[in-house]
Amino acid sequence: MHDSTRRAFRPRFALTPVALVACALLQGHAVLAQEQAPLLLKPSPMLRDDIPGDVARELPVFVEGDHIQGRPDLETVIQGGAQLRRGDTLIRADRLEYWQPDDLARARGNVHLNRAGNVFEGPLLELKVESFEGFFSQPNYRFLRNDAYGEADRVDFIDEKRAIIRNATYTTCQRRPGPGWMPDWILRAASIRIDNEEETGQASGAMLSFMGVPILPIPALSFPLTEKRKSGVLPPTIGLDSLSGFELTVPYYWNIAPNRDATLYPTLMTKRGVDLGGEFRYLERSYAGQVRANLMPGDRLRDRDRWGFSAQHDGALFAGSPVGGIGLNLNLNRVSDDNYWRDFSRTTASLTQRLLANEGALSWSRGDLSVLARALKWQVLQDVDAPILPPYDRLPQVAARYLRSNLAGGLEASVEADSTRFEADRRLTRQPNAWRSYAVAQVSRPWQTPGWFVTPRLQLHATHYQFDAPLATRQESATRVVPTASLDSGLVFERDARFFGRSFRQTLEPRAFYVYTPLREQNHLPNYDSVLNDFNFASIHTENEFGGHDRISETHLLTLGASTRLLDPDTGAEAARFGVAQRLRFKDQRVTLPGGAPVSERLSDILFGATINWSPRWSLDSTVQYNPKTGRSIRSTIGGRYSPGNYRVVSAAYRLQRGFSEQLDIGWQWPLNDLWGDQGLNLGPGRGEGEGRWYSVGRLNLSLKDRRLVDTIVGLEYDAGCWLGRIVFERLQSSTNTSNKRILFQLEFVGFTRLGTNALQRLRENIPRYQFLREQVSAPSRFSNYD
Repeated sequence: MHDSTRRAFRPRFALTPVALVACALLQGHAVLAQEQAPLLLKPSPMLRDDIPGDVARELPVFVEGDHIQGRPDLETVIQGGAQLRRGDTLIRADRLEYWQPDDLARARGNVHLNRAGNVFEGPLLELKVESFEGFFSQPNYRFLRNDAYGEADRVDFIDEKRAIIRNATYTTCQRRPGPGWMPDWILRAASIRIDNEEETGQASGAMLSFMGVPILPIPALSFPLTEKRKSGVLPPTIGLDSLSGFELTVPYYWNIAPNRDATLYPTLMTKRGVDLGGEFRYLERSYAGQVRANLMPGDRLRDRDRWGFSAQHDGALFAGSPVGGIGLNLNLNRVSDDNYWRDFSRTTASLTQRLLANEGALSWSRGDLSVLARALKWQVLQDVDAPILPPYDRLPQVAARYLRSNLAGGLEASVEADSTRFEADRRLTRQPNAWRSYAVAQVSRPWQTPGWFVTPRLQLHATHYQFDAPLATRQESATRVVPTASLDSGLVFERDARFFGRSFRQTLEPRAFYVYTPLREQNHLPNYDSVLNDFNFASIHTENEFGGHDRISETHLLTLGASTRLLDPDTGAEAARFGVAQRLRFKDQRVTLPGGAPVSERLSDILFGATINWSPRWSLDSTVQYNPKTGRSIRSTIGGRYSPGNYRVVSAAYRLQRGFSEQLDIGWQWPLNDLWGDQGLNLGPGRGEGEGRWYSVGRLNLSLKDRRLVDTIVGLEYDAGCWLGRIVFERLQSSTNTSNKRILFQLEFVGFTRLGTNALQRLRENIPRYQFLREQVSAPSRFSNYD
């Protein structure tokens, strides 16, 4: 018989006639049931990516081929196009023998093994199907998770999760047509142990070659098969820094538990010495936090020991107790000296600022009542050329708040009380330290419908001071009580509109806000925490023009404004928003901060705002504070972004504060191949390897007032499919006349490891909407490689 004829009648397991009759009867009952009850969709495990062990053990074994013979419950021999399938395991071969008592399959000739998407091909396989124990001679293999492949003398399957590949090669570079092709990078190892449960690989006696050149001999190496965490020495990072010289970091990662880990960061700096850094992180059911510390003995730059410490903790104590949980929050930051922020500008952000907060807080809440106890102490890093007036420490602060929103008649009320001890160095502050206690009570009655809202509010603010030393007025204590009345109201109109050939639901939302606060003399009182609120669309509708509690503005004004929005009628997405607002002052504002001047202008500056998201590619956001008397803008912020697709984004922001600063901020990620007609493949997760693509990345912060660059990061990325290259130049301004410069370079072997400096992290932190060229958003399914 011709081979094609034989294959047309290949024997395989099928239902018996009795089973067919039973199926027909069941189908008839199902039709009747459907007429009586609606059809319900139910989840099915038939296409599960993962098959649990207890389910896998109950699955039947299916075999097929051109010729099948054997004895029931003993052995089965399949010849010609032989196949054996059980769960997510498939074996194909020219000849296949299966012993049922031992669950042992032996395959010869063109053997193909697919286990949950991982594929092995070779001449000979012996395998216990359920336990997945056995060996494969001279196989080629390919892994599903990272698309890595190679060849070996032998693969020993220990169980369904673990295997040892002997005398093996390993790469993720996909083969291209043409004679003499070799992968750009390849790992050759005496053995590679694969652990799919831990999602790691361990190579021994290995050599990593790049472009045909051996670059890294590796006696022993552990590498991830996925992004799952694992303990071990991480790839070293290197860099060049104008302040520290050549830098070499060899991190060690310790995966203590699924919810705890630690990393050591020993770093050699040729100009300065050795910096010993470490970080510990933890995540529990009711609390989480991290601790980081750095120590550099004998820093040659400053001729002293340098250290930094940072710890954050957020969680609850006594969670689930009858009285309710007590929240505990810690934020501790300390460094060795005033120059730490300048010399270690790339450590944790909390330690590279000049004001370091050290605070602890206990909080409790139940129903409408909440209580807080807090202590805050600042470490101020002073610069002789730009000294900072230190803020006051709060040692301690106790606060309570009670809020009710369901009172009779639709009333809402709240009471807030606070008592704080303010302390600072008297030589720097020129104000006495003091206890300040205040209470704020307010009541409001909101009326709101889809087309309008009105909210009247009454507020009483009472404050008492007890000073350590008398004021200039010889007062050792002071009391102030300030009432405030306000009325907030607005309308909402809607209509269908059409602009530029596109349909919208347009709104018009006028708003009026009136507030009256009588004058209470306060200018002689010290200022511990009050600042003038920023003038924007949020603060223009607040009762107090100051933040904090040491100044309550004398206010008699009316704020008028309006906004309009363009909404997509189908999705409700906002395509554009435009707004305008201005204050009308009926009397002078005579309450000021120390050194401030009274405000006598009856009309404030005008605020203009616009946000446009006309298409997913373009967005624009701007706010302008315009002075109608001078005809000039006082402050302006205009930002825009253009992103036509993946790995293509350009953003720019212009910020003007007239008389103080004028800055332009530009960031981008863009393929340079676009400039000459896209000569390379548009690579991305799951794409193949091609000629490669060059990407330009960067961010520039320019001071137009001073005509100089402030901070700069520019670089190039190259995507070759199975490897990525990055080189980045970074310049950070550390003071008015000095800056730190650094060169970062990184070589990433996709699906294996990264060598060099962590340039990727710097790009993510600095470039808005930067996309990692090889970010895998989801794990591949075994059905993508199902045969």
